[in-house]
Amino acid sequence: MSPYALSMLMSSLAMGTIITLSSTHWFLAWMGLEINTLAIIPLMTKMHHPRATESATKYFLTQATASALLLFSAAMNAWMTGEWTIMNMNSYTPTTILTVALAIKLGIAPFHLWLPDVLQGLDMMTCLILSTWQKLAPMALLILTSHQLNTNLLTLMALASAIMGGWGALNQTQMRKIMAYSSIAHLGWMALVISFAP
Repeated sequence: MSPYALSMLMSSLAMGTIITLSSTHWFLAWMGLEINTLAIIPLMTKMHHPRATESATKYFLTQATASALLLFSAAMNAWMTGEWTIMNMNSYTPTTILTVALAIKLGIAPFHLWLPDVLQGLDMMTCLILSTWQKLAPMALLILTSHQLNTNLLTLMALASAIMGGWGALNQTQMRKIMAYSSIAHLGWMALVISFAP
């Protein structure tokens, strides 16, 4: 990959995260998440190998599902409240759908099964970006809306994530899968802290 293309993709990653972090409108937050998703897919496929293509396809389908759920939740909330602001989510159904969408984006159990498979087909630098930088924007949305989310569901998913991350990594011999399960467990602990002390 040429240095120009690489710098363009990295700046797109940064721009998508900054757009999501600075947004007060659900459409802008969704747009930043989509820019993040579309910027990392060429980085995932820069290794011309069938496993990298499989990983990129699984990642794209999972993130597209989560993005559709997030947009559906925001549209349903806008229909009920009349505004698209992030800080005004009061109804039960949109907040439950938003909790599930952010859990899918982050890889929190029981929606964690995509993460070990996706990381297994990537090189270490892309694994690092996927395990850290790609989680910043959804985690910021989770923190921003934590007082409005379904905390019982988030607590249950966080505990399941910590348990599944710990158990899943026990018998692994591959470094990327150990990193994936470690990410799942740590995201579970962070979501648990968010649900108890936002």
